[in-house]
Amino acid sequence: MKMLWCLPALLVPLVLAPGNEDAPPSETAAGWVKSPKNPVLGGDLGTCFDISVLKEGDAYRMWFSWRPKKSIALVESRDGVTWSKPEIVIGPNAKTDWENDLNRPVVIKNGDRYEMWYTGQARGKSWIGYATNRDGKSWTRMSDKPILTADAPWEKVAVMCPHVIYDDGAKLYRMWYSGGEQYEPNAIGYATSPDGLKWTKHEGNPVFKPDPKTVWEKDRVTACQVVRQKDWYVMFYIGFLDQNRAQIGIARSKDGVTDWHRHPANPVIRPGRDKWDHDAVYKPYAICDGKQWLLWYNGRKGGVEQIGLATHAGEDLGF
Repeated sequence: MKMLWCLPALLVPLVLAPGNEDAPPSETAAGWVKSPKNPVLGGDLGTCFDISVLKEGDAYRMWFSWRPKKSIALVESRDGVTWSKPEIVIGPNAKTDWENDLNRPVVIKNGDRYEMWYTGQARGKSWIGYATNRDGKSWTRMSDKPILTADAPWEKVAVMCPHVIYDDGAKLYRMWYSGGEQYEPNAIGYATSPDGLKWTKHEGNPVFKPDPKTVWEKDRVTACQVVRQKDWYVMFYIGFLDQNRAQIGIARSKDGVTDWHRHPANPVIRPGRDKWDHDAVYKPYAICDGKQWLLWYNGRKGGVEQIGLATHAGEDLGF
């Protein structure tokens, strides 16, 4: 997921299996397989990170954070592997004091309207904004002010990485977001809204915190995606050993707020030694097409992040 703001390129060793420090860990677990065509987006584009994907008909649309442009861009694909040339769809806003750099979007389609919640960054802080449109390209900001601001002690200076679903039964938008430090937030909070614009934060925030007894995620957890799967809310999230070493895990909850159960095989997506994702894997975004899961994620090697793909046969994730 990340934010190598002005950090020098550095190589951080992989997290090895306890008691077996001489052997590299497996790159995946619980039936996940990385695509042999990885990375699927990046290269000459520079750092591409923190994405949102919709499947529409027989095509995928991906909105991704484009670091060199400080903007959010759109690409399209038939197979989730080969993507079109990027088109910037929303960028910095000189009329406000909090949107110098835009990134970390989530996009949903509600009826015939696309809705995006995104991260705006300036002055060493982060906020969440909101925009809508009819085609996924021509975005209109719905407020000049952030719709979510870091105002609780645990949120410190940043709220970012929103993930939103619309609960049609309750007629309510539900948001999971990251809060804490600007360089990698610390935990995941929850908020609800009747209209996508005015939000009420959960009194029990943060609702998902790092597990100090679990080495790979003991430092912080962040940048989640939450999907409904039968009677569960399933969360794909990043866990951090420290600020520079990250892997991807899965958890689930009956209500999406309390009593989260981690997957027994976590972390399920891990760095690949001496590969494009050698140092860390970040920000999962998964879609189940009925036959398999497709999960896109950021991989980092040194100072560059690119987008990769992992798949999982069948709908059952093995909890």
